[in-house]
Formats: sequence, C-alpha cells, structure tokens
Amino acid sequence: MAASKREKVQSTPFADFMRHASSEEKSDFFSKVVKETIEEQRQMIAKAQSVAVS
Repeated sequence: MAASKREKVQSTPFADFMRHASSEEKSDFFSKVVKETIEEQRQMIAKAQSVAVS
C-alpha cells in the first residue's frame, strides 16, 4: 500500500499561535476568552429576564 499524500493547506493565525506561543501566553489568551464569554452570557441572561418580566 502506498502512503497517500496529504494536501498542504495554509496555516491560520490561530494555528500559528497554538504552535508557537508559550504556555503562559495560551493560558492568558484562554482566560481572556472565558471571561469575555461569561460576561456576554450574563448580559444575555439579564436581557432575557427583563423581556420575560415585561
């Protein structure tokens, strides 16, 4: 069986970051993402509650 050749695709900025960033940089990045996501969810819940009360 011949090994199949995989088509090379261009790397994305996120893939480059994951490949080259230090553990600290990755941790900082994901902490920021989680904090922003939690805040967006809190705002969405507050908005949904205010609509439900109306």
